[in-house]
Amino acid sequence: MKNNRIAFQTFGCKLNFAETSAIARKFTASGYEIVNFSEEADYYVIHSCTVTSQAEKKTRAAIRQASRKNPEASVAVIGCYSQLRPEEIHKINGVDIILGNSDKYRLPEYIAGLRKYKAERNPAPSMPTDFEPGFSMGDRTRSFFKVQDGCDYFCTYCAIPFARGRSRSATIASTLQVAQQIASSEVKEIVLTGVNIGDFGRRNGENFTELLKALGQLEGIERIRISSVEPELLKDEIITLVAQNRRFMPHFHIPLQSGTDRILELMKRKYKREVFADRVNTIKMMMPDACIAADVITGFPGETEEDFRQTVDFIESLPVSYLHVFTYSKRPGTRAALLEEQVPEAIKQERSRLLHQLSERKKELFYNENRGSHQLVLWESSMHKGFMNGFTGNYIHCKKPFDKNSVNQIESVTLLEPDKDGMFTVKVNDQL
Repeated sequence: MKNNRIAFQTFGCKLNFAETSAIARKFTASGYEIVNFSEEADYYVIHSCTVTSQAEKKTRAAIRQASRKNPEASVAVIGCYSQLRPEEIHKINGVDIILGNSDKYRLPEYIAGLRKYKAERNPAPSMPTDFEPGFSMGDRTRSFFKVQDGCDYFCTYCAIPFARGRSRSATIASTLQVAQQIASSEVKEIVLTGVNIGDFGRRNGENFTELLKALGQLEGIERIRISSVEPELLKDEIITLVAQNRRFMPHFHIPLQSGTDRILELMKRKYKREVFADRVNTIKMMMPDACIAADVITGFPGETEEDFRQTVDFIESLPVSYLHVFTYSKRPGTRAALLEEQVPEAIKQERSRLLHQLSERKKELFYNENRGSHQLVLWESSMHKGFMNGFTGNYIHCKKPFDKNSVNQIESVTLLEPDKDGMFTVKVNDQL
């Protein structure tokens, strides 16, 4: 096949990465050669994100990068930015295909019929309603496994329900069939991902806990890591299951967003801050070495200095391991964009800086608590300055001198000291 080199660039969440990999495998099966996005290709595919204005900016920069690398190449932009604002992307020179979240899985068809597609112009994106499974396979160590899509919450700051549609998932039986494909590969760890994975199965009369129990019995997968689960959906039985089944990693990602009930109500979140605190404390009671990450948005409209201070104090009071800090970005079409009392950019940036500092202090404390402990590390294949890296079950980043025999292997180690790049040096123990 001539002109069959294709490159992919993915922005945003783990869900996007899982979907990109699934789409890329369709091209590989048709004889295309996958090349790095920085290389010359015949087709460039950009999987876009719209969570923040910065994410959209990265998509536009990637379009220009592709056009510079090969002006004769065809460029496709797919995903959430394409779904919500295709007209903006239309105005950028060099873009040939724009597909929303319903049509992006048919990208091979659109590229095969590119001349016809361009003649008919781009179809208006339809709201996605079907569930398309997906998983990443670019790294034989770890796979992002999509088990859910869409969201019914419509938080006032978030555009994702408008981009990805309503919450939906496959049945547990169908999900297990896809999981079996991953289990039959060399992958040692799967990361369950989606928009709101705690909502899995609701429309099918099933639930997320039942899925976890089924996955926990699946042979061939040694590690299962759960990505973000809403506080009110993180039930005691889920925490207990993780604590009792060694296949599940003691690593939780729980959205907080704000430490004040007033702001949580303005955001239309479905919990009060005491629910978040209860989840964190329950996890630590059952798994003292568990890693707990929290999402925080700063600069939401109406957030006062007192609101911000309460948020900082609330996080300080809890055994949270680190933060994902998001500076509020006004998203067109959301209710928060219409609220008065928008916080000035300079104040948002200063609050973001302070939260990042808080995150570093929390992470340092968490690492200090784990110094000298025995952990199991899954080593990855990348090498930097003669070292390889990997993660413990509780998501501590480790390094040791590169050993090709350790790639994609789980080793028992003793954590020694974090070095200047933030990774723990280790001593490999004699046996698991």
